[in-house]
Amino acid sequence: MTVNERIEALREVMKREHLAAFIFPSTDPHQGEYVPDHWKGREFISGFNGSTGTAVVTMASAALWTDSRYFIAAEEQLHGTEFQLMKLKMPGTPTIADWIGEECGAGAEVALDGMVNSANAVKELITDLRQQGGITLRTNLDPLAKIWTDRPAIPENAVEIFPMRYAGESCHDKIVRIRMALREKHADGMLMSALDDIAWTLNLRGTDVHCNPVFVSYLLISSKEVTLYINKVKLTPQVEAYLQAEGVGVAPYEDVAKGLKAYFEYNILLDPDEVNYTLYKQVTREIVEAESPVKRMKTVKNATEIAGFKSAMLKDGIAMVKFLCWLKPAVEAGGQTEISIDQKLTSLRAEQPLYRDISFDTIAGYQAHGAIVHYEATPETDIPLKPEGFLLLDSGAQYLDGTTDITRTIALGPLTEEQKRVYTLVLKGHIQIELCKFPSGASGTQLDVLAREAMWREGLNYLHGTGHGVGTYLNVHEGPHQFRMEWKPAPLVAGMTITDEPGIYLESKFGVRVENTLLITPYMETQFGQFLQFESLTLCPIDTTPIVKEMLLDEEIAWLNQYHQRVYDTLSPHLTAEEAAWLKSACAAI
Repeated sequence: MTVNERIEALREVMKREHLAAFIFPSTDPHQGEYVPDHWKGREFISGFNGSTGTAVVTMASAALWTDSRYFIAAEEQLHGTEFQLMKLKMPGTPTIADWIGEECGAGAEVALDGMVNSANAVKELITDLRQQGGITLRTNLDPLAKIWTDRPAIPENAVEIFPMRYAGESCHDKIVRIRMALREKHADGMLMSALDDIAWTLNLRGTDVHCNPVFVSYLLISSKEVTLYINKVKLTPQVEAYLQAEGVGVAPYEDVAKGLKAYFEYNILLDPDEVNYTLYKQVTREIVEAESPVKRMKTVKNATEIAGFKSAMLKDGIAMVKFLCWLKPAVEAGGQTEISIDQKLTSLRAEQPLYRDISFDTIAGYQAHGAIVHYEATPETDIPLKPEGFLLLDSGAQYLDGTTDITRTIALGPLTEEQKRVYTLVLKGHIQIELCKFPSGASGTQLDVLAREAMWREGLNYLHGTGHGVGTYLNVHEGPHQFRMEWKPAPLVAGMTITDEPGIYLESKFGVRVENTLLITPYMETQFGQFLQFESLTLCPIDTTPIVKEMLLDEEIAWLNQYHQRVYDTLSPHLTAEEAAWLKSACAAI
């Protein structure tokens, strides 16, 4: 069916159920950013495949809300459908509740599937809709069960053990720490819903979500028991024996609601941003609403995990240098496209020890495509690369010992003065974050301005975040800490990883982004407490040919030269003579 035919099929269901509107989020029952195909309902109904967005269909109209990373892509994907694009955080964009109120009128009933919407999101929406003339919200309907005839099944891929030599802490010890954290919050137990939290806690990994080594499950922890709710076909005899030895019981995935009803402790902690509304309403005990303690535990890496990150970054740097050494001559010879260079880079990474997968779909945007923040080339959009202008290349890999995320903007040939100036502004922002020294506990929002100050002076900006946490052979996006303009109070502490990726995007022209993954490390102890700094984990030259040197401060030039010396010293012993010679030139001091 086409998107418009799917909308009509949905409206037939809505008509029978007496609904004025239906809401589709981008999430699954575990509130994941990236979800198994079975739960890609928003993509099914709208045709928009970005990682973030909400679609709403009424009996006469349809709209989709998404953020600035996807404005251009969404316009293209929604073209020819009933959906109109709603640009989040832009002036004049209505909220979902306001739009529904305008379209449906007072007293209407709208619906969503409570299994794929968080408890907080639903409670907030109920309040917002009441203010629209008493609109009510129904949460017990999944119309996709009726209209998505070829809907993919919930994955049944096997789970594997994540070895202690990479985890650095046993499942048993992690559960002990979790129970201590629960006691501090006066909670007897918790339901863990986030898939990466479960994988981290149990030292298990899976392949249920594209690029993210997680598996579909829930974990229920009480003061004395731990139960993993999972489709048992996913468990090998080895994994079953491992879980039994760790004191973890197993029950069918679909029995989690029964487990919540049978939960015997006085209270239970639920993170209302992670637990879906349907399960939230199944709880019969007192609910302690609080952030999952696991979310912050796993962001602070232990010594083994840090060593693994450095090992993964070394391998990734070798692959990146081999790729960059190959790139320009290949483009000059002709025949290279956005897709072909993505395939080349992936093949070079796959040659490295412990490589498992890419960590997200590569963004290889040439010239105007680089201005599409989360552009992903398809056979329809793929274009040839020429020995001129910019290639924006954002990519990463999953190695058994760590996860990588790197962006380089590469000059393939002659550039305009505008391109050089924009590139240098982005690089200045990147370096200012790298240079920052700050007190432990400061938030990423308080540091974010450092990446933007130089470009703000020129009336330029970007609307995405400046950086996010990175998992240990886990999800490439890990929170809650991040660099972002919007207030995010999560503190930055030693042991966290975080990316540094400012950018500037000029629609229909080009885009520039420079990204390293950083480790937060101690800097000094003072009368005002501990101060922290950033260490670049990423090992790869930053293109110096587009730089307008006069725009850089002395400290920025010094940082770049020191970084490049470290990149050369670390990577060159692992390269061929030709590759090492190329790297020496690429890392030459400016």
